[in-house]
Amino acid sequence: MEMNDVFDEAIKRNPHLLEYINEFQKTKNSKPLFISQIPREMALEKTPNIIYPVGDPIFIHIYGEAGKEIQYIVIEPRLNKNEIDKYNLIVEKVLEKGLKSVAPVSKENLKKALQSLFENAVTVSAPEKKLFTPPPIQVTREEYDKFRYLIVRDIIDSGPVEAATRDPYLEDIHCIGLNPVSLVHKIFGPIKTNIRFDSKQSLDNWLRTMSERIGRPIGDANPIAGGTLPSGSRIAIAYSDDISRRGSSFTIRKFTSTPLSITQLIKWGTMSSEEAAYLWLCLENGMSVFLCGETASGKTAALNATLVFIDTKAKIYSAEDATEVTPPHDVWQQLATKEEGPEESQVQMFTLLKAALRSRPNYIIVGEIRGIEGAVAFQAMQTGHPVMATFHASSVKRMIQRFIGAPINVPVTFIDNLNVCVVLHAMYREGILIRRIAAIEELEGYYEEAGGVMTRAVFQWNPATDKHDFRGANNSYILEEKIAVRQGYKDKRKIYDELFTRARILDAMVNRGIFDFMETFKIVKAYREHGIEGLPFPL
Repeated sequence: MEMNDVFDEAIKRNPHLLEYINEFQKTKNSKPLFISQIPREMALEKTPNIIYPVGDPIFIHIYGEAGKEIQYIVIEPRLNKNEIDKYNLIVEKVLEKGLKSVAPVSKENLKKALQSLFENAVTVSAPEKKLFTPPPIQVTREEYDKFRYLIVRDIIDSGPVEAATRDPYLEDIHCIGLNPVSLVHKIFGPIKTNIRFDSKQSLDNWLRTMSERIGRPIGDANPIAGGTLPSGSRIAIAYSDDISRRGSSFTIRKFTSTPLSITQLIKWGTMSSEEAAYLWLCLENGMSVFLCGETASGKTAALNATLVFIDTKAKIYSAEDATEVTPPHDVWQQLATKEEGPEESQVQMFTLLKAALRSRPNYIIVGEIRGIEGAVAFQAMQTGHPVMATFHASSVKRMIQRFIGAPINVPVTFIDNLNVCVVLHAMYREGILIRRIAAIEELEGYYEEAGGVMTRAVFQWNPATDKHDFRGANNSYILEEKIAVRQGYKDKRKIYDELFTRARILDAMVNRGIFDFMETFKIVKAYREHGIEGLPFPL
């Protein structure tokens, strides 16, 4: 079906979309382009004018004018002044009946029950007279469609921010008081929106609902809460004007159920195929790897993408505050901290990692190290358990400083139990937000005469050329003294031939458009088990 045909079908199903476009054309004398996917190259466009769907009846309009900031406009059914009172009456009636019903277990059943209550509360024709029962509220066909969508959106889904939670192109949703909601778009970066809460009460009510969904109810006595929403996204809430002086606020960090693939990161330039091949060798051979960087530098995305390199038969144990790690392996024990409830029932990261040591996993993955659990992670490495983790630090030097200082207090002589540190940075380049592996450094060992830990940079990003330089070619401590020895190479330098072979495999996947996460996992597995002959394409 041609895109114009898709657009026509969307307009037929959604009259509010046609109404919006007609009004836009009158005021701007311009017609938006309807697309289903946004190419990354569009980040260079200073005056975009596109509409894309995020699931009926919601559409997103990205619009920019010369000399003005780009706008993010949500197109969805909206109530006029005459409809608001009628809608509120229907909601009140539905909730009143809902309190007398048995609560459905699943969200899908709850949605069906809510729609059934709505159907009983309204009629699109003259109401029939029934003895001893209040008549249904009469609505027009247009009102019926609007109300049916909005009642599910406001009671079950995410209310005013539902469009943003559906949009796969968003990374971050942020709101302070009654100001318009701010977004970070994967293509267009920080962007203004037309999403906002209409009153302090509606914002506070919404925040209370969200806090209950994550199992950490907020109130004046406990105004700060954070956790994982049912969708997997992470929310942080600051409730009440006493704490958040410009009004209650929240931040939602979007979670993607299917991780970005390693080939996608290579295509985007986040890392080179040689860097990915290096990490492939490291993880396949049980090296401990930390991914460091500042907030939103892409640490978790890179961690998830590289998990395909861990042996498919490995037993993996993950410990997190917010569940974001998604290894594709069959034997994966996923545990999360528990902060709500009485103190004796809470479970901290420190406890989870101690439990991990008793489970004899092949790999321990820590979603994010923040405090004293870092010491347990190094104890795990000391006893032969490889660890992967993310950590807030902008360089290897600062990472070491934080680990050997309070409150983590890892002895400096233990630091070389960590084999590799991957440093990621996020920055704007020609107005476009990019993420890059700035460096991959090996931790060679602690030398008393040198007064610290010796590190060796094997890869370094060159900002002038936007290339990742392989500085460790024929000079890698981990490849030669760890992995080559483990693999029984007589000539340790032959390990570089294997690295370049794997880089060629990754390049071949990129060139063939293989960007699906599970597909890359299967190809890596096939190479591990059958070598080049197991690949689904000639090399």
